Amino acid sequence: MASDPGDLPRPTAARSSPDPPPSRDRLWRIGFTAVVAGALCIAFAPILVRLSHIPPTATAFQRMLLALPLYLGWILAERSAGRRRGKPVPGRLSPVQTVGLILAGVFFAFDMAAWHFSVWFTSVTNATLMANMAPIFVTLVAWMFFRERITRQFIVGLVLALVGAALLMRASLGIGQRHFIGDALGLLTACFYAGYLLTVKNLRASLSTARLMGGSTLVTCVVLLVIAAALGEQLFPEDLRGWLVVLALAWTSQVLGQGLIAFGMAHLPASFSSVTLLVQPAAVAMLGWIILNESLSWWQGAGGLAVLVGILLAGRASR
Repeated sequence: MASDPGDLPRPTAARSSPDPPPSRDRLWRIGFTAVVAGALCIAFAPILVRLSHIPPTATAFQRMLLALPLYLGWILAERSAGRRRGKPVPGRLSPVQTVGLILAGVFFAFDMAAWHFSVWFTSVTNATLMANMAPIFVTLVAWMFFRERITRQFIVGLVLALVGAALLMRASLGIGQRHFIGDALGLLTACFYAGYLLTVKNLRASLSTARLMGGSTLVTCVVLLVIAAALGEQLFPEDLRGWLVVLALAWTSQVLGQGLIAFGMAHLPASFSSVTLLVQPAAVAMLGWIILNESLSWWQGAGGLAVLVGILLAGRASR
């Protein structure tokens, strides 16, 4: 007896399963790549600050002001993409988020003001080296207050990277009263930047990179405007070259540099993120060699290698 075609099993449509979430290792690699790329973008800042035609705090103010339209466009594009995907539109900021954004903005404003003045009082090398002491403060605070696990291997990596940064800048370090004032401001910069990084790390748990950077940059812009006005600084460049310098500073160091760092910090411990930023002095030395035809000594080569090995050691200890 022939079987009834109706008795045959019917093919069932394959169910599409949701994509598995990215693995922890993949997120770590994404975060690490973003932070390194951000640090490389920030490496242009010392050169651009020196080329600026307006005073230090005014230069920092323009860096924030000219970055704001791009952050606003980023926020609007993010909302539009979310609507198309059926995602809920982010609501108003909570009181905790608002306080966090204000704190991040104030920390970064004082970081910018202190660092830009340090570049004027001391060499770019000294200012950059002092500012890159931030990982020490970040690591201590992350260990004491946020219970981040700090291993011996991480400490070895941190020390090696810091020694490498010092070797990179050994030939250009200056001594004198004027240098001392600039170096002190550079060290103060490191404290403010450490506070900024730790605040950003905590805010990234609840805010997107666009909202975080847009909000904190707005606060930074207002604070720097007040400081620059109080100092009687000229706020706007007077020629095209001056505008091009501050535009380049805003778009490379602020939007790309700080934006990538804020994005990457969501996937990395705060302590390791700060150590990774020590790639910046190596990048500054390379840019000086490529753009300004500055010579590179074997000391600087050894320092660059020490920075990279230190970052790798700290990275292995943080995974």
